[in-house]
Amino acid sequence: MTSTPSLSERLARIVGARNVLTDPDEIAPFVTDWRGRYRGVAQCVARPGHTAEVAAVVGLCAEAGVPIVPQGGNTSLCGASTPNMVGQAVVLSLGRLNRVRALDPDNNTITVEAGCTLAAVQEAARAAGRLFPLALASEGSCQIGGNLSTNAGGVQVLRYGNCRELTLGLEVVLPSGEIWNGLRGLRKDNTGYDLKQMFIGAEGTLGVITAAVLKLFPLPRLQTTCWLNVDSPATAVALLNAAKATFDARLTAFELVSDVALGLVLKNLPGMSRPGEVSPWYVLAEFSDAEPAAVEAWLSERLEAGEVTDGVVAASESQARRLWALRENISEAQKIEGISIKHDIAVPVSAIPAFLAQADAALAAAFPGIRVVAFGHVGDGNLHYNLSQADAQENTAFIASQPQVNRIVHDLVNALDGSISAEHGIGQLKREELQRYKSPVELALMRALKQAIDPQGLMNPGKII
Repeated sequence: MTSTPSLSERLARIVGARNVLTDPDEIAPFVTDWRGRYRGVAQCVARPGHTAEVAAVVGLCAEAGVPIVPQGGNTSLCGASTPNMVGQAVVLSLGRLNRVRALDPDNNTITVEAGCTLAAVQEAARAAGRLFPLALASEGSCQIGGNLSTNAGGVQVLRYGNCRELTLGLEVVLPSGEIWNGLRGLRKDNTGYDLKQMFIGAEGTLGVITAAVLKLFPLPRLQTTCWLNVDSPATAVALLNAAKATFDARLTAFELVSDVALGLVLKNLPGMSRPGEVSPWYVLAEFSDAEPAAVEAWLSERLEAGEVTDGVVAASESQARRLWALRENISEAQKIEGISIKHDIAVPVSAIPAFLAQADAALAAAFPGIRVVAFGHVGDGNLHYNLSQADAQENTAFIASQPQVNRIVHDLVNALDGSISAEHGIGQLKREELQRYKSPVELALMRALKQAIDPQGLMNPGKII
């Protein structure tokens, strides 16, 4: 009598036996999130090598009623790519879909598969004399499919926009196993609903992004990077608007860093050094295709006016990279000291000073000794606002206070007409928070969309809604 093949055996017939992982030790990296906060259980990990295999895997799981957790580089900060503890899910790892399918320099587009790392896409564009401007600290390991699924932003949203603005077309495997081919490199296509936008930011809950057509831009000829000392967030916002008024689109990044955040980098990561004098706040600004002399003249005016108290202009590309490393390694430096309560919020740029002042005061009153690590993309109103206690034992107790901390932070964000998630998504971390701040009409529309596209509820269950 022939036994019925198991799901993993049937998956192996699609992707090959070596691309179905069932050993707990091999599965472990796929069921633990980057922060070490979420751990799940999966019956196996499937690693398809092309879109047809993704479609066959999804179709088989749909037929068997098995949940699917799409996963890219597994760098989610909200537990979006981690399965739950039920143990029924198949993790669908897309790392083998890593080909650049096409690059059209005249159309300024690149077509890539979902498993390409962000760094690989940047390099392919650069080799053709073009820029793909999405830039994240995790670009060496995060993958394009995950970037799109969370509508990633990064440091150059100020000039180029987030993933929604950078994407022209998608290829998606639907929950039924069908393939939607929307890989069109068009800037204008007014033929009904813009379907790609349903899947960007959906965190794999509506389907599996397998490829994308992305916008490219001219590669900047010149870049000037500056580390500037400012006395307050209000001064930073004023400086931002002064820079935009003078340089417009040539201002491509404008980051805000607190001295507390910088201190963690200097303390925990070797080889880092403080640029210039100590200040309560810093701005890291990048100007592209602006004459360095014009930038330096503008900075001299700001120094004379007292808007900037000290500053360093990178004299070389390597020095610019060192300045960016101070900003990009803040999360890694904080992770070394343990788990923190993270917030990825957005408020109107004009409301950044009010948010920081009011949130800092309210949290200090409720949690004496709290350490606020604030930094982010002041140019587009997106702040990373991370909270912890310096003492490890005190921090363990503090983490249990996350609901109270979230009430203070998120209620203030909501009062300022902001968003509780700017670029990290919702995942598991903010699912309940979403219910509090989205209107009943918005939630009903989201549930209707989910029901229509994924009626079995198999795509990345437990995320967003």
